Amino acid sequence: MTSSHLPVVTVNVFPGGFNWGVYVGLSKGLFAEAGIAVEVQDTPNSVTQMTDFSRGKFDIAMTAVDNIVAYVEGQGEAPIGPQGDFVAVMGSDSGFLSLVASPSISRIEDLRGKTVSVDAATTGYAFVLYEILRRHGLDKDKGDYEIARAGGMVQRWNALREGQHAATLLSAPYNIVAQNAGFRELVKATDVIGPYQGNVAAVRRSWARGHRDKVAAYIRSYRRAIAWLYEPSNRSEAIAILRHHLPQMTQEMAEASYGELLHPARGFFHACEIVRSGLDCVLELRSRYGLPKKQLNDPDKYCDLGFG
Repeated sequence: MTSSHLPVVTVNVFPGGFNWGVYVGLSKGLFAEAGIAVEVQDTPNSVTQMTDFSRGKFDIAMTAVDNIVAYVEGQGEAPIGPQGDFVAVMGSDSGFLSLVASPSISRIEDLRGKTVSVDAATTGYAFVLYEILRRHGLDKDKGDYEIARAGGMVQRWNALREGQHAATLLSAPYNIVAQNAGFRELVKATDVIGPYQGNVAAVRRSWARGHRDKVAAYIRSYRRAIAWLYEPSNRSEAIAILRHHLPQMTQEMAEASYGELLHPARGFFHACEIVRSGLDCVLELRSRYGLPKKQLNDPDKYCDLGFG
């Protein structure tokens, strides 16, 4: 069966190098070998992504697991109400988050009185940013800094570069682009907060019940893609695939992204698991910063690992 005749699975992503597994699955025909044709959609921000997800406009969301927790609990920024149908089925990575600041900022403490940018103020990685700042003596609730909603990573980097804000969280390749442009990487998030579950593959339970084979095929193919990426002999081809899917990326940026995203300790999760300690951290941060306030301590509520 040709790929054009395979059942289609639509996957919604934030543009960036952290989609490398998806890109490899497409370029190497791994999804097709598993019997599915994956079509990728880009999203500009989490409010758009989660709203479209709730309306069934795509099948799988590659998103921060915190978005799934937030919308299950009715704490999301989009006015779509609690989404108990959302569930994470596969882990990918820690989010690769780095706190990057303007050249004039040399320490985290220098952000006092400045404006930092987030995607959505109540979901995604905003809480990671608040926690890093809290651990360096800056309290959001005391007004020690201002918060601006700037959208996804591309939009946040552009706003930082234009001087609209003093700092934001970026991941590869944008943290590398920023450093090459003279901006400062102040810290990697996991060096401050410890293990963290970042991106996951998420589905709607109601859709997944009728499409278990598609979900399983996607997970199986994604795992194969990550294993392929970690093979040192595939390095050159992997970089070429990344540049093909992100044509604005220079060879230098792609090679630097390889060092970050495939770092032996900090890179993509080899088994594409959802790390329990990382998910516990997500729930701890959401219990501290999420509104309306809730104490969240049941990780199994947000995951169904029975597909892969």
